[in-house]
Amino acid sequence: MGDMALYLGITVVGYFIGDRYRKKERNLPWTAKVQTAAIAVLVFAMGLRIGANREIVEQLDTIGLYAFVFTIVVMVFSVVCIFFVRKLLGINRYGLMKTDQTEDPVEKAIEANMSGASGRRGIDPMTLVILGFVAAGIAAGYFGFALRLKHFDSFNETISLAIKVGLCTLLIFVGIDIGIEGKVVAHFRKVGIRILAIPAAVIVGTLAGSAVCALFLPISLKESLAVGAGFGWYTLAPGIIMDRGFVLAGAICFMHNVMRELLGILSIPLVARYVGFVESCGLPGSSSMDVCLPIIERATSGTTAIYSFVNGVVLSFAVPVLVTLFIA
Repeated sequence: MGDMALYLGITVVGYFIGDRYRKKERNLPWTAKVQTAAIAVLVFAMGLRIGANREIVEQLDTIGLYAFVFTIVVMVFSVVCIFFVRKLLGINRYGLMKTDQTEDPVEKAIEANMSGASGRRGIDPMTLVILGFVAAGIAAGYFGFALRLKHFDSFNETISLAIKVGLCTLLIFVGIDIGIEGKVVAHFRKVGIRILAIPAAVIVGTLAGSAVCALFLPISLKESLAVGAGFGWYTLAPGIIMDRGFVLAGAICFMHNVMRELLGILSIPLVARYVGFVESCGLPGSSSMDVCLPIIERATSGTTAIYSFVNGVVLSFAVPVLVTLFIA
């Protein structure tokens, strides 16, 4: 709850700063470059933490394969569910409500930006940046720390603090971008309570995918549902499951939640470009409100960042309730 309030507060501060610049009709074109650099540092630190954890690295075989398959399935189901819910709500692929107006300046600007990006050959540059720095971080963590560290917990605390500081810095810029964009609050009012349908779609999609995974993985249906209900929160859900004596399911849950965040980071730019902005919010699960929020905002728009934050908050509240319910 404390981190949630901190991240929300910093984003709001950034919003008012951006709103002030918008009223003065001034843009800050350099913020995109700063965010890209900061995201590179952030994902490198995340990779460093993963690589330095010998338990994770040593389990990247059978359990890792189970978790990888599980992650791919639930992410696909989540995206499909969001796609259909978005269509029902009348939200276009850019996260904007469909209206009778043919000249929406925000939508035109997004379309122009996406058209320009689509005109370039090759993979999305943001995907390459993320993939490269994550891989470098994992390699540096394993060869530089995992083989030498005697006290991983203290190292993990240091990296976690660095990540939190980096997140706070990034979220200020996310808020500034939302403020400069200008129409986010009006759009949020137009969507209203229906915005909760997006995290609901993620929950339904994740649990449906989890049920399918139970058909071919060596865990029961209730274990599989509990694993999926972690929604990327790898510090809480595995602990609840293992506390009930389900060791294999707990290990798969831990690996799956780490992978959901990591694979979510890698796939956000691709899904945003080729499927839809709102769909990209469902990929990482609960971390769409913190670690992945700047990446989603950078790959989509300030409007989508609102969906992303609300999605992460709802999923975070759902984790302890659903995991406990399924594994009881």
